[in-house]
Amino acid sequence: MSPTPEERRAARHQLAAGPSTPAGRRGPSRGHKKPITVDAIIETAFGIVEREGYEALTMRRVATVLETGSSSLYAHVVNKEDLDELLIGRLCAEITLPEPDPARWRQQLTGVCAQLRDQYLRYPGISRAAFAAAPSNLDTLRVSEGMLAILLAGGVPPPAAAWAIDSLTLYVNAYSLEVSLAAKRQSRPEDGWVVSREELLTRFAALPDTFPQTKRYAAELTAGTIHDRFDFTLGLMLDGLPIS
Repeated sequence: MSPTPEERRAARHQLAAGPSTPAGRRGPSRGHKKPITVDAIIETAFGIVEREGYEALTMRRVATVLETGSSSLYAHVVNKEDLDELLIGRLCAEITLPEPDPARWRQQLTGVCAQLRDQYLRYPGISRAAFAAAPSNLDTLRVSEGMLAILLAGGVPPPAAAWAIDSLTLYVNAYSLEVSLAAKRQSRPEDGWVVSREELLTRFAALPDTFPQTKRYAAELTAGTIHDRFDFTLGLMLDGLPIS
């Protein structure tokens, strides 16, 4: 008897993922197309997110692109949440983890967070899939394991290191989602409220005198690139950690 989707998912959390067993197609293709595999589902899902954004990703949409029925997908993927976990795990698998260096632990951790950010930004809005998800996928756990090792090597006490991972990944997820949302809005002509730095400076200069600090420090409020602000925020978070 073939393993159930739940058994397949449990196996993925215990062993390194290998080639998935093809499932017979059901639906309009009537077996004339390439068999469905976990890899085919993941690649198709990434393509949908890249072209249409994460909001467009549903099990039905994946099945449509693969020219099959949804039941063929459920032979490999338990549900949408399972697919989300697979996608985030695949992105995490691309991250290079350094050998922890006590003298460079801040730079190393910033580098890992920047890699994760860049992976998320490849697929608009996909970091939404990482919110409220426990890191049970082995590829995702590999990243948190690497981050923990770096923090401990830097002398951060285990309780603070554990919570720092949660805080850092939450910020990376939120940052990536905000950047994706802003880019999507800027691409739509009807969203004229998305303004440039120059327009913001003009608007701040025209504010009434009840906003004296905003008018005075308009340049500072609008300075820097989004990645400059990303690095600044990570620095604040890391500098605030206790060192034993």
